[in-house]
Amino acid sequence: MTDLEYLKKYYYGNLEEAKKRFENGEPVQYIVGNVNFYGYTFEVNKNVLIPRFETEELVEKVIKRCKKKFVSKIDIADIGTGSGCIAITLKKEIYSSVTAVDISSKAIGVARRNAFKNEVEIEFLEGNLLEPLERKYDVLISNPPYIDRNEEIMEIVKKNEPDIALYADHNGLSCYEEILKNASKMIKDKYLLAFEIGAKQGDYLKEYAARYFPEATITVEKDLQKRDRFLFIDR
Repeated sequence: MTDLEYLKKYYYGNLEEAKKRFENGEPVQYIVGNVNFYGYTFEVNKNVLIPRFETEELVEKVIKRCKKKFVSKIDIADIGTGSGCIAITLKKEIYSSVTAVDISSKAIGVARRNAFKNEVEIEFLEGNLLEPLERKYDVLISNPPYIDRNEEIMEIVKKNEPDIALYADHNGLSCYEEILKNASKMIKDKYLLAFEIGAKQGDYLKEYAARYFPEATITVEKDLQKRDRFLFIDR
């Protein structure tokens, strides 16, 4: 289905006005106001990233790993929750309590509405990365900002989606470094850390993670396009 076909099918307002917004470069998901993610419907607007297929892959992989690894209720923290799509989907699919963190109060507002609409209870905390967390978790998951500020990206993304959710310092690596450096204080003895990563960041992050988690199994996995896309730290 093309973007225009999607617009015609799912937009219920003034279609001509919607077409003008689309022709002016606004993403169809923002015009429609929601997106399907892992079979659930999520509100999206310019305060949050539009969920990608790769993030669905991350969620699928984490669900499978958790169902093999854990036999009782677990505690999950989603760092940089945005629309809440990761946190809410994991809550729906895994026997768990879920905490979702974001630095943006506007993003938290969107995520709260999505939790309500999807009929799940999520603990939402506003703050930077791990800072708001006050207890330990079985699973930490994150799709943080990971684009280098000098990297060229699609104009439709650059002009519409929030910078705070796209870009990170130190060649796009700063959020991962901050999380990995401090995560040991926030996890239980048996744990899973899972990240979506940039396609060229896998080797560095695998080596960096080994400094802080020498006892863990650390793997980088590819997405469906055969690009390095996921980092897992498992113990």
